[in-house]
Amino acid sequence: MQSVGIYEAKSRFSALIELVEQGEEVRITRHGKEVVRLLPVRRRPVITDEQIARELGQIDALHASIRPAAEAASPDTLRRKGRAAA
Repeated sequence: MQSVGIYEAKSRFSALIELVEQGEEVRITRHGKEVVRLLPVRRRPVITDEQIARELGQIDALHASIRPAAEAASPDTLRRKGRAAA
């Protein structure tokens, strides 16, 4: 990340745009306070690898808790349910 004042940004605008195109974030300040943030159109993902791993773990746990469809609808299972009801 690069931070520049407004005056410097005006004189180096093309160079700053090139930095942003390369993935750099540029902040423009006025009297030391940020007023503009230049970001590349294609940003790095907002979600972290740890968050992805946690979500995938939760999906795996859900899959493990659900019986496979083949087991739930097998002929033996249907026969057992029929006998229990009779």
